Amino acid sequence: MLTGNDTPLRALEDDRAAALAAASDAGRLDDAFLERFDAQFPRLHALFTRLYADRPDGQAALAQTIALTSASWNARPLDLKVRDGQRTAAAEWFQSERMLGGVCYVDRYGGNLAGIRDQIPYFRELGLTYLHLMPLFAGPEGDNDGGYAVSSYRRVDPRLGTIAQLTELAADLRLAGISLVLDFIFNHTSNEHEWAKKAVAGDPEFEDFYLIFPDREMPDAYERTTREIFPDDHRGSFVQLPSVDGAPGRWIWSTFYHFQWDLNYANPWVFRAMAGEMLFLANLGVDVLRMDAVAFIWKRLGTACESLPEAHLLLQAFNAVLAMGAPGLIFKSEAIVHPDEVVSYLSPDECRISYNPLQMALTWEALATRDARLLQQAIDRRHGLPEGTAWVNYVRSHDDIGWTFADEDAAELGIDGASHRRFLNDFYVGRFDGSFARGVPFQENPQTGDARVSGTTASLAGIEAEDPGGEDRVVLAHALAFATGGIPLLYLGDEVAQLNDPTYADDPVRRGDSRWVHRGQRPRDRYAAKNDDATVPGRVFRRMTKLISVRQSTPELAGNALLPFHTPHRSVVGFQRPGPDDTTRVLVLANVGDTEVDIDALTLSGFERAARDLVHDAEIDLDDGIALPAHGFVWLRVRPV
Repeated sequence: MLTGNDTPLRALEDDRAAALAAASDAGRLDDAFLERFDAQFPRLHALFTRLYADRPDGQAALAQTIALTSASWNARPLDLKVRDGQRTAAAEWFQSERMLGGVCYVDRYGGNLAGIRDQIPYFRELGLTYLHLMPLFAGPEGDNDGGYAVSSYRRVDPRLGTIAQLTELAADLRLAGISLVLDFIFNHTSNEHEWAKKAVAGDPEFEDFYLIFPDREMPDAYERTTREIFPDDHRGSFVQLPSVDGAPGRWIWSTFYHFQWDLNYANPWVFRAMAGEMLFLANLGVDVLRMDAVAFIWKRLGTACESLPEAHLLLQAFNAVLAMGAPGLIFKSEAIVHPDEVVSYLSPDECRISYNPLQMALTWEALATRDARLLQQAIDRRHGLPEGTAWVNYVRSHDDIGWTFADEDAAELGIDGASHRRFLNDFYVGRFDGSFARGVPFQENPQTGDARVSGTTASLAGIEAEDPGGEDRVVLAHALAFATGGIPLLYLGDEVAQLNDPTYADDPVRRGDSRWVHRGQRPRDRYAAKNDDATVPGRVFRRMTKLISVRQSTPELAGNALLPFHTPHRSVVGFQRPGPDDTTRVLVLANVGDTEVDIDALTLSGFERAARDLVHDAEIDLDDGIALPAHGFVWLRVRPV
């Protein structure tokens, strides 16, 4: 890095000339790169100006970012450049009805990268087009937050393999038609990262990479308005560094665990450094970067330091860099924030895809209450997205389930948000009389009653408890995620009804984090039974793969377009997915209740009477109405009158 240059950002043309000069010094200036540079640099310059106008070294940081990006493009393998062209020509490739995502931990599912490579035939059988491998970078020994404490973005955890093996895996997945997705943990590094060690040691090039204060004055000022994320680990937003020469230890910003230190993006050299890590991963063959903890990346005194405007500016600036150096790669947002804020991270200039945490949480809420009204309200109001973007819809993830609905939405239905969350926590950890769930509390605070819930889909839905509705609930939840648009995401193992793994409690490293209960090893016995209809895994697998197959042949399920559809029944959620010319639609009706519901002909009278049940491949007459069994659903191809 070239710190010490005191030239601030200036006019566009001056900074453009400086950037091109730096890029030329770094190597050949490719014509294709120059074309994208001309298109993107004005945007990047404007963003840098908003972020770093007061920095005396702003021009140098911007110029060196461009030099890095040009050099990365020169080094980009030819097959990835070809893929860039294909992806930019079909910019909404992720909207296809054939999209299906899978997610797993490398070690838990395949043992190592070679084991994941061996699973590619199964991934193709299942229909995956997108594989998200949970964090696989080098990190601290022992507890490293499931890989979310990164000690190097350029080294794979040696227990999993090597960078060369990751590159080979990406190439094999590409040949199989499967896009590789990796987490980019860019809010923080581990305390063992080379940058962190140099910052603590006082290296002038890195001491401003983190937010370090000599005493409690500034930490106390910030903590008046920030919230505690993991109070069981440490209080507040800072942790104290060890004492040096008898002097009190300094304080460093640590939003999450004490070994995860937040980066200081107010320093443009941090931006340049992290852009380099992104470009490195892009050139390995990564197609999607999941931008972890995006809401936390900018700090400002007197605020919650979450979802600040600068967080969006940073994402846009990284997007502009990637549009020059790896134009086929896209960002996925991970922001577990108020429902009104989640969508703010989605745009073609920021993150093109995003998790849909509200639909996930409210699917579980509906199954617990047997009341679909909150879920229906969310689908009616909060499903829409900017053009060129898409939801990633999921039933559960590697993380806990938090009840992210808006209190004001619940109040409209006469529901008190705080007490309802307590009920849901009690229900899903089996403390509510008659609960079918066998979840485990996560980060429970006995004083406030606040908690989240851990558990596999099968254990939360009732299969572990041998509830008669368990299998139906698993399939119903996925039928909603598969039908609402964007990319459906399957946590691998759920398709064979994987149960909780209580043995995490015997592991001294993992027992303090209940999320490991749903991060069990690949359930070999359940996969061995996946073709046996006499078993729970076999029945669930057959029904799930049927849904996947039907989705892949149903063009109405592409994209995000969705029209609400209401019935008189509180337990029924409904919506329509219009086809490309809207001559046909897919009507989705799902009953979260425990008793059968009859949808009468009058409710269905907006459609021609002849309809087709896509899942059962049967013609039906809507004049006869529809009987939805308990925990049942239909995908009907209909024609509006």
